[in-house]
Amino acid sequence: MSLRPAIFICDIQERFRPAIFGFDEVVRTSRRVLEAARILGLPVYVTTQNKKGLGDTVAELQPLISQAVVDADKSKFSMYVPEIAEKLPKGLPVAIVGIESHVCVLQTVKDLRANGHDVYVLADGVSSVNRLEKPIALRRAAALGAHVSTSESFIYEVMQDASIPEFKQIIKLVKAEKTNVQEALEKLVYHI
Repeated sequence: MSLRPAIFICDIQERFRPAIFGFDEVVRTSRRVLEAARILGLPVYVTTQNKKGLGDTVAELQPLISQAVVDADKSKFSMYVPEIAEKLPKGLPVAIVGIESHVCVLQTVKDLRANGHDVYVLADGVSSVNRLEKPIALRRAAALGAHVSTSESFIYEVMQDASIPEFKQIIKLVKAEKTNVQEALEKLVYHI
């Protein structure tokens, strides 16, 4: 990956916590990806779906999204809303985490691909109310040309080389998150 990708945080709102399968794992994976983005200097784009009715992005992610390029509220399912489209550089790769896999995430993938962006869907960072929707959504995303990956694989792909100055910070993050990664993979990826 030659360009430093953008990170998309899709609708990870408190009101969804009791409904989304593996919500806590999605939050932990998103937090890890945001921490890596901070270390690596990657731009972050955030959306909420109908913030007035569904609330803000969860508290666990708030400190890590305060410097987001865009933090937009939307009614459209796709994150590719005008506020994001006008600030997202043409052709910039995008990695996405959030909810729901088969609605907002998938429609974002469709719109990003249609507008020339390479897309990575991080399988340990997306979910839906009905866990059985996710594998179908991931297959559809892959058919659209998205790369279905895991957060750790993606982070290493962005780094490309252990000689970069940020490597020590990233390896420390990876080691600290080992248990959370395992839990997310078992809950959100293993049964795909």
